[in-house]
Amino acid sequence: MCDSCHSHEHHHNHEQDKTRIYRLVLAFAIFLSAIIFPFTGLIKVTAFVAAYLIAGWDVLYKAIRNIFKGDFFDENFLMGLATLGAFAIKEYPEAVMVMVLYQLGEFLQDIAVEKSKRSITELMDIRPDYANVEENGNQIVKKLPAEVAIGDIIIVKTGEKIPLDGTVIEGKAAVDTSALTGEPVPRELKENDTAISGCINTNGFLKIRVEKEFGESTVSKILELVEHASSKKAKAENFITKFARYYTPAVVLGAAALAIIPPVITGAPFSLWFSRALTFLVISCPCALVISVPLGFFAGLGGASKCGILIKGSSYLELLSKPDSVIFDKTGTLTKGTFKVTKIVPNNIEKNELLRYAATAENYSNHPIAVSVKAAYAQEINPSDVKDIEEIAGNGVKATVDNAVILAGNSKLMDKFNVKYTKAAEAGTIVYAAKDYQYIGYIVISDEVKEDSEKAIKQLKKLAKQTIMLTGDSDSAAQYTAKKLCIDKVYSELLPADKVEKTEEIINQKQANSSVIFVGDGINDAPVLTRADIGIAMGAMGSDAAIEAADVVIMDDKPSKIPVAIKIAKNTMHIVKQNIVFAIGVKLLFLMLGAMGFVTMWGAVFADVGVALIAVLNSLRALHTKCFIQK
Repeated sequence: MCDSCHSHEHHHNHEQDKTRIYRLVLAFAIFLSAIIFPFTGLIKVTAFVAAYLIAGWDVLYKAIRNIFKGDFFDENFLMGLATLGAFAIKEYPEAVMVMVLYQLGEFLQDIAVEKSKRSITELMDIRPDYANVEENGNQIVKKLPAEVAIGDIIIVKTGEKIPLDGTVIEGKAAVDTSALTGEPVPRELKENDTAISGCINTNGFLKIRVEKEFGESTVSKILELVEHASSKKAKAENFITKFARYYTPAVVLGAAALAIIPPVITGAPFSLWFSRALTFLVISCPCALVISVPLGFFAGLGGASKCGILIKGSSYLELLSKPDSVIFDKTGTLTKGTFKVTKIVPNNIEKNELLRYAATAENYSNHPIAVSVKAAYAQEINPSDVKDIEEIAGNGVKATVDNAVILAGNSKLMDKFNVKYTKAAEAGTIVYAAKDYQYIGYIVISDEVKEDSEKAIKQLKKLAKQTIMLTGDSDSAAQYTAKKLCIDKVYSELLPADKVEKTEEIINQKQANSSVIFVGDGINDAPVLTRADIGIAMGAMGSDAAIEAADVVIMDDKPSKIPVAIKIAKNTMHIVKQNIVFAIGVKLLFLMLGAMGFVTMWGAVFADVGVALIAVLNSLRALHTKCFIQK
């Protein structure tokens, strides 16, 4: 939604609120006049009718409109029926005051709900207002982000939001990513880094080449997710809709029975039981449930957003609250997905010499393994030192370095050239090396485990029945990572189709009314993310595929956000259930008291408004959440 639409809507609501206050004050003034001044007969009745219509004409209008739509039993119908009934038995002051109190209660609830929605929306205050576009070499023009084209150069100064996704072509700055990730520590951006829209430049100057249109940018995708999150309703919300469908006709029939049966059986005055039936109708309004339950979910989604966890709807929040198994992909999820030389084991040669031969032989290769070997050597390689390069697909490389034939690759390469070598026992990718067909040692390359993966698994063991790892990696590498992180089960050397099959197997074995969660990097794990009860995408900053495929998106790369998401979901569901039990419990109590004549209609309205406001305030507790788990 555009900013002007937001402000227009806010202005419209503000005007409605003012009109409502004026109406209530006027209605109450006329009501007091009718009570205080010695009006009699038609004048007194006219004053009460005027006060009643000023306070409640919209309630009556909505009730009549809904009747024509076939939607009889809502709170407008109940209030209209109860207050017109009070007029029928000549309880004019009661009818007027009930309508005034009801409207006052609705007004207070609207203010509470509006305030809470505003505070939730403010958590995601990432929408950029403008972009500084560089034109004609050095001229800066302010444009709306939607008007900026791919390839345009934008300038982001200190204190400004990055308006569109792109690549930094000049400058250096620390950017605040907290609105996207919940991470309080600024992230440094420098030349050639990817800049994500929605972050704030805290202390530098950035020149960025725009890579995505505004509609496709990270900030647009996130705002779209947040704005449409409420469309996926949870069972608890659906329960309220179904409950209201049966509950309201039941209380209308109950009120009719209360008005007719006791006078017929006991001979008591009809007016007494008719009055009690009207009170019964007023008490029965399910406002607290209808307002507080969706608001509880909305607050839970907002609290998660504040922590950099985007949950695409309240139904996923509900599923997230009852995990049976949490399944992880390995590379890029539990590990960094960046390969690094972790061990060098020479054979009759110096360590650095072994590394030099391997790096020089791999000089022209862009394979991730070759890149990590060259990074470990970290010295300038003279291209004239290497000749006769031959890349052998799936095996490695053969090249001439310093007039010696160097082989660098896996065990298949050694076997291919009949080199006698010692098999390495370490986990990870092994690069064996030979000089003039004589074995000179091996290099171990491993994918580093993320700093907080261990902490995440430890927490998840307390929240779920089991943790599982599915990976296409070798068994030794998978077992090494699983052992290091204390993961319960590990399945290795799997193709994407095997991962789906294994996930289905786990889903079939899960406990009833619980969920299987799959956590992946969102790009190559899309089939499993879709198949699991809940798909969580990791490292999704700027990844369209992750945002599309998953039900939950972790906006930074931290596995520790998964137990946080589950705790937020559990807390939200706890609050929602509290509201349901509290609202229905108080309703039933007051319905019995009203039927027995212990509560007047005025008391009934106070009870209804009070319960609704308490439930709304309780819902807002779901907003306040800890974004980081304790060690």
